[in-house]
Amino acid sequence: MDRDLYFMSMAIEEAKKAEEIGEVPIGAVLVINDQVIAKAHNHRETDQNALAHAEILVINQACRELGTWRLEDCELYVTLEPCPMCAGALVMSRVKKVIYGAKDPKAGCAGTFMNLLNDERFNHQCEVVSGVMEEKCGQLLTDFFKELRRRKKEEKRKLKDGQEM
Repeated sequence: MDRDLYFMSMAIEEAKKAEEIGEVPIGAVLVINDQVIAKAHNHRETDQNALAHAEILVINQACRELGTWRLEDCELYVTLEPCPMCAGALVMSRVKKVIYGAKDPKAGCAGTFMNLLNDERFNHQCEVVSGVMEEKCGQLLTDFFKELRRRKKEEKRKLKDGQEM
């Protein structure tokens, strides 16, 4: 199996863990020399912490594991294009390469909405590979939000029916 597909499959498994606990299904895996250093998935709702994105959690784990904030030889596999916060953290932690699945037209900062990862005004730029298992990564998100909207509509209907009695 192609290494990008192999590691993105691991990130997808992390995303599924997020979905199982009611989180937006985004997963991340940080790799150095073909070894997984850290894996994480979104935890914002669970922790009630705006910073608990999969990328931030995986960076924190890797820094602890490696004993350094400089992740210069690391590659990040993530199911959704990083947001501004995560892209900034990836640049500041000097991650070598970012490989992502689905594009994020509303907040993607690896080339879709804007490109923080390659901005030459920073002292570090990340190599970027986009679209790895894009359809599968995107479908996880589409299905999650479709189900969320369905549940909210159902709750609204039940509330309305209860008030009419």
